[in-house]
Amino acid sequence: MNPSPDLEAKLKALPARPGCYVFRDAAGAALYIGKAKSLRSRVRSYFQEGQVDARGFIPLLQKHLADFDTLVTSTEKEAAILENNLIKESRPRYNVKLRDDKEFLTLRLSLDHAWPRLELVRRPAADKARYFGPYHSATAARRTLNLIEKHFQLRTCTDRELVRRSRPCLQYQIKRCLAPCVYEVDGARYGEQVRAVSLFLDARHDELTRELEARMAEAAEGMEYELAALYRDQIRAVGLVREAQRVVAVSDRDQDVLGVYREGDLVELSLLSVRRGRVIDASSFSHKKVGLPDDELVGSFLREHYGAEGLSAGLIPDEVLVPLLPEGAAGVAEWLTDRRQAIASEDGSRARKVEIVAPERGPRRQLLELAVDNARHAFEEKRRSAEDMDARLEQLQERLRLPVVPRRIECVDISHLGGQDTVGAIVALRDGVPDKKRYRTYHVKGVSDGDDYGAMYEVLARRFRRGRAAEDADEKTEWGLPDLMVVDGGRGQLAVALAAAGDLGLHELAVVGLAKERENPLGDKIVDRVYLPGQKNPIALRPQSPELFLLARARDEAHRFSNRGRKKQGKKRSFESELDAVRGVGPKTRRALLEALGTVQGVRAASDEALLAVPGINRRTLAALRAHLDRGNC
Repeated sequence: MNPSPDLEAKLKALPARPGCYVFRDAAGAALYIGKAKSLRSRVRSYFQEGQVDARGFIPLLQKHLADFDTLVTSTEKEAAILENNLIKESRPRYNVKLRDDKEFLTLRLSLDHAWPRLELVRRPAADKARYFGPYHSATAARRTLNLIEKHFQLRTCTDRELVRRSRPCLQYQIKRCLAPCVYEVDGARYGEQVRAVSLFLDARHDELTRELEARMAEAAEGMEYELAALYRDQIRAVGLVREAQRVVAVSDRDQDVLGVYREGDLVELSLLSVRRGRVIDASSFSHKKVGLPDDELVGSFLREHYGAEGLSAGLIPDEVLVPLLPEGAAGVAEWLTDRRQAIASEDGSRARKVEIVAPERGPRRQLLELAVDNARHAFEEKRRSAEDMDARLEQLQERLRLPVVPRRIECVDISHLGGQDTVGAIVALRDGVPDKKRYRTYHVKGVSDGDDYGAMYEVLARRFRRGRAAEDADEKTEWGLPDLMVVDGGRGQLAVALAAAGDLGLHELAVVGLAKERENPLGDKIVDRVYLPGQKNPIALRPQSPELFLLARARDEAHRFSNRGRKKQGKKRSFESELDAVRGVGPKTRRALLEALGTVQGVRAASDEALLAVPGINRRTLAALRAHLDRGNC
C-alpha cells in the first residue's frame, strides 16, 4: 500500500512505544483498532509493499483507510486493556473477531436470574447480564473470581444444578454460599451481595467500603455478630485486592486528565477520559499563536470544554487532573459542580462534587504524565505536517536571509571534560525532524587539550571535505552539504566555521552561530542570540518564535549527542591499558600479564625470566615490551 504524503509524515513520526492505533475512513469512523508493543513497527507493517498478512480484511482496510490516530501507553498491559475499552466504545467494522478472541476472559453476572451467579465466559452475549472485563490475564480473571467466591456468598452452581439439587453442597458448608437451591434465603440480603460484587468489579472500592462498614455497624448493633464478621472480612478483602486491580482501577472516581505540551506559541492539549479507573477515550486540541501562560490556558480550556451546549452529566467527571491549577480553580470547580448537578437533576440522578487537582506524585501524577506524553506525541505528528513545517522553514529563511529554504539543517558541538576526551558531534534535521542516520561523531586528535576553536575547525574541516567531495562528484549521498550549518557558540565559533568552509572554497555555504542564554551584569536574562556572517551584533528573534525553536532544537540535540560521545570515549579510555600500545600484545596476552604481575608497574619491574614465563610472551614480544615501557618511564 502506498500511503499519501500526509500518512507518510505520520508514519515517520510514530513512536517506538506501546499503545493503540485507530484506523479511520474518510468520514472519520473507526475501521480497526489494534494494540502494539511498538506503534512504529506495527503500524508501518500495514503499509509495507509485499507484506503478507493472513487476515482477510487487510485489503478492504487498505481500500477504505484515510487516516489513523495513535494513543501511547506506559506498558503493553495498559495497551491491551485500552484496546478493549476503545473497541467497546467505537465498535469498529473490522474488530468483530478480535472482540471475541479466546485470549480474553470476561466475568458474567446474571442479573436476569432470581439468584444471580458470577461466572467466567469467553463470548459476551446480547442479554440482560452484566459483563466485567475482559481480563488480559486469565490467571488474574480466575483469581478475581476465586476472591469473590471466598468473600461474597453468591451461588456457584449452574441453573440446571440449582433446580435439581436436594441438599446443599460443600460451598454452603464452608460458608461461601447461602444455598438458595435448598433453603429459603432472604432476597434482600442476597441482593446486597450482588450489589457488593458489582461495586467490587466496577472498582468502586470507596463506595463499597462505605456500604459494608454501614452494614457491619448495623449488624453489630443488632447483635448479629456472625453477619458483622462476614462484612468485616469483605472489607478486608476489598483492601487486599485494591493493589491487584490497580492496573485497571487507578481510582474510584471518574477522571479527566489534561496534558499540556507547548513549543513557543504552539500548544497541544490532550484529554484522557478515565471512567471507573479505565482509560476509555482520548482527544487532542491544537492551538496556534497562544500568548497565554499555561495556567490561564488551562482555565480557558476548562470553561470552554465543559461549558459546551448539550453536554451530559456523564461527560463532567468527578475529578479533573491538570498540570497546574489556574487562577480561581476553586471557583471553576464550583461552577462545574453546579453545572453537573443541574444536568443530573433533569433525569433525577445525583451528582458528586467536581474537584480540580494538580497532582505532584502517586497514581494521579502517573496519569497526568501519560496525558502529557500523548499531547507531545500528537504535537509531533501535527508539527510534521507539510504545510506547518514549510511555513516555519520559510520564516527561518526570511529571518536569517538565507538563499534557499533550509530543509536540511546541521549543527556542530564540541564536548570535553577538563580538556580530555574531546569529541565533536554533528546532528542533522530534515524538515525540522531529527535525521539520526546522518548523525556523526568525531574524535578530535590533532589539537591540544582544551582548544575548543581548534577542535571545531578540525571537525568542520573533516565534515566539509566529505561534503565537498560529494558535491564535486554530483552524488546525492548522506554526505551532501546542508542548507544551513548552525554552530553552537557566538562570534568566535562562527569565525572558525567560516574559516573551515572558506579554506575548502565553500564560500556560499550558509553558516550561523547560536549563542546560549546568559545573564548580563545586572542579572537580566539575555535569550539565545543568532550571529550572522559579516554582522557584529546578533539578530533578535522572539523568545518563543518557531524559527528560534528550530535552531535551539538543533543545538540542544547536538549538545546531547556530543556529550554522549564524550562519555562513551571516556568510558573506553578508562578500560584501556598502556600495554595495548605494545606491538604483539593482544587482549589475551595483556590479561595474562596483569593476572601474573598485577599492574603495569609490576610488569615494568619484572625480570625477563618472569615475563617469558607468561603465556604469549616470546623474545620478540619481550623486546617490544621493554622498549615501550622504557620510553614511558623516561
